[in-house]
Amino acid sequence: MSIDRLDAALLDLLHAEPKVGVLEASRRLGVARGTVQARLDRLERTGVITSSAPTLDPEALGFPVVAFATLEIAQGNGHAAVVEHLTAIPEVLEAHTITGAGDVLVRVVARTHADLQRVINSIVDGHNVLRSSTVIATQTQIALRHDQLVRAAAPPPTVSGPRDSTRPAGN
Repeated sequence: MSIDRLDAALLDLLHAEPKVGVLEASRRLGVARGTVQARLDRLERTGVITSSAPTLDPEALGFPVVAFATLEIAQGNGHAAVVEHLTAIPEVLEAHTITGAGDVLVRVVARTHADLQRVINSIVDGHNVLRSSTVIATQTQIALRHDQLVRAAAPPPTVSGPRDSTRPAGN
């Protein structure tokens, strides 16, 4: 799906102020309320906006340790059993099928480094998980972001060149 500058401006506004209402968004963007609502509906319907839930901070919830585990899984059994197993572990925040040395990349959180060992043990207890390799994130340099991606997806503003002053306006 492609987005235009109004979609990008609306997404920027929602990112900066998630609680802004449709009426206030329409006022700030200088468009009708119905236009904002129609844009929101389309962005949700096409999957650009996937949730209006609040963004949670695992550290504030008591899980300051972040790690990434690369899993090697048994071949020929598919990923369904592994995904089902990982879904049952609350500290598993994301899982992605990957290329390279491993098969699945998992982002996990834990309360302490010792607790991370418990989480990793839970992950490798899955019947189809053969082995894992884990790295601990020591500091987040760039948090999950979408704002620059939105700007890259929207068409650039059109730039008109200087008007030829020798021609009358309208010609």
